Amino acid sequence: MLNLAKIIVTPKGEAHAKTGHPWVFEGEVVRILNGDSPVSPGESGFPEDGGLVHVYSGKNRFLGTGFYNGHSKIRVRLISENANDRFDADFWRRRVKYALDYRRTVMGEDFPACRLIHGEADRFPGLTVDLFGDTLSVECLSLGMSQALDTVLAALVEFLPEYGVKIGTVCLRNEGDLRLKEGMEREKGFWNGMAEHGDGHCEITENGIRYDVDFLEGQKTGFFLDQKYNRLAAAKIASGRRVLDCFTHTGAFALNCVRGGAAHVTAVDISAAAIEQTKRNAALNGIGPDDNKMDFVTADVFELLTAMLNEKRSDYDMIILDPPAFTKSSATVKDAFRGYKDINYRAMRLLPRGGYLATASCSHFMTRPLFEKMLDEAASDAGVSLRQIEARAAAPDHPYLRNVPETDYLKFYLFQVV
Repeated sequence: MLNLAKIIVTPKGEAHAKTGHPWVFEGEVVRILNGDSPVSPGESGFPEDGGLVHVYSGKNRFLGTGFYNGHSKIRVRLISENANDRFDADFWRRRVKYALDYRRTVMGEDFPACRLIHGEADRFPGLTVDLFGDTLSVECLSLGMSQALDTVLAALVEFLPEYGVKIGTVCLRNEGDLRLKEGMEREKGFWNGMAEHGDGHCEITENGIRYDVDFLEGQKTGFFLDQKYNRLAAAKIASGRRVLDCFTHTGAFALNCVRGGAAHVTAVDISAAAIEQTKRNAALNGIGPDDNKMDFVTADVFELLTAMLNEKRSDYDMIILDPPAFTKSSATVKDAFRGYKDINYRAMRLLPRGGYLATASCSHFMTRPLFEKMLDEAASDAGVSLRQIEARAAAPDHPYLRNVPETDYLKFYLFQVV
């Protein structure tokens, strides 16, 4: 076993770790030892932020090894329960190979546009790596993980040709607020000079649809891959229908519905830039302004749905709601509940009996039971019943661990309104 500082945790922290949960919170730390002696910040033997520590129970039972960070409320992010692990380059290279083999198995022919590393679910705390053809888009929100990042990225670039992919561009999108809480600065740029797509754009094909991906300036890593198969599920329902796609972002749900045979699709987003991106993606797929397959609206979805209700419009027989996260903390869940209920209630009121609703939440704080409670209340207030067609989660390249509820973030439902 490596000679590292020891973090002694409370019984609650011990129980948490025994379930396999990878986080040790600030309030779960009892004391920090160097050998058998307590140490305080500034003293010799006190762990450095981003460094490795062992975690033990109060009865001296080894629980795991992870990254320590005194800046963060998550004091330790556990990465292993094996006391014999060395955490050298070979350790991380093995982890990378496991992640790639998993994606090859579950994604098959969709491998060239998928998430390769999904944070804690792959045991790379705080690290996201998305593959867009020959481009990697990377976000690292953990100080400890950032110190192993070069090794991980080098392994990905080395191994991916074995999976039929040669990487020419690696973009770092390290801009999230969590970096500040980890004691890191925000940064953006190209890793190791790898910038074949120096303009920040590349192209992918997903579900047979071409997209221009703005991996340098787009939201998060540039494109949301997690709804890949949920878009297909919605497209099957859309055939012959008039579809309103709210919060369209890059137009992915809208374009899947067009491909699925929708009579007409209206793509709505409050962002003019998002609407322009959607238009570009439509053009990439041969959908022009004279085709009468799509139209594009820059508007606040809440205001638009309210205006349509007031005008007693019944323009659509399918509505898709894929909003950004309405809450990013437990403190704002009640407000988020009202926001989700507001848009779902309005959509249910606007749809004719027999119409279809696709609705989603991408916030893990809005748990599945809470989201379903919101849907039930919205349906009751709207005076409708919901016939459930499917309840879905993220695509399998975004796996979640059942013992880590924070990794189960995406909820997606298809209903008929009756």
